[in-house]
Amino acid sequence: MSKESVDLKFTATPEKGEVSAILLRPKGATHLLVLGHGAGADMRHASMQSIAEALAERQITTFRYNFPFKENGRGGVDSPKVAMATVRAAVAEARRLEPKLTLLAGGHSFGGRMTTTAQSQEPLGGVKGLILFSFPLHAPNRPDDSRAAHLSAIKIPMLFLSGTRDALNDLALFRPVIERLGTRATLHLLDTADHSYKVLKRTRTSSEDIFDEMARSANEWIETNNI
Repeated sequence: MSKESVDLKFTATPEKGEVSAILLRPKGATHLLVLGHGAGADMRHASMQSIAEALAERQITTFRYNFPFKENGRGGVDSPKVAMATVRAAVAEARRLEPKLTLLAGGHSFGGRMTTTAQSQEPLGGVKGLILFSFPLHAPNRPDDSRAAHLSAIKIPMLFLSGTRDALNDLALFRPVIERLGTRATLHLLDTADHSYKVLKRTRTSSEDIFDEMARSANEWIETNNI
């Protein structure tokens, strides 16, 4: 697959200044996913790179970006206010760069949750759907579904790609959340995957690469929902 990778900078917030981004654009792209990283990684983490590369094979461009706390190498995640402002700035920059592509937004763990929170408060400009990788329903091994309360305010389609061994997402709590959201939400379970997408090869029923599975599922979700 022929693709182009471009390193960029954009202003996250006036106070925090610029952050880095990578636009990975495959030939013949139809969609663009604005992709935020998790609390323990940055946009160049191996899993973020693998997600972007797998999506490129499905003609999905990605605009992955750093939150200010990772750009500046500081401990502790950004406040929700700063993180959501960064999400909005990233979406606006991606839309400016690729105005002809259908716009999607989301991210891994923290990045995904900040994206859904921003969307629930005020729709992200031009975004037609959300893709959430390892949505963090609760703190590790502390089951609770309060972090999902805001999802009911989102009116566009959502795809959740969650591992069956994710310690931050108790499926006994998350499945009812998905059911309550109705046709707006799709849950795709990744057999034996944990929060970081490490799988148990001996017991995993599928031989498909985990990142290829996520990209395929994203593509099927796009087609099913006519996004």
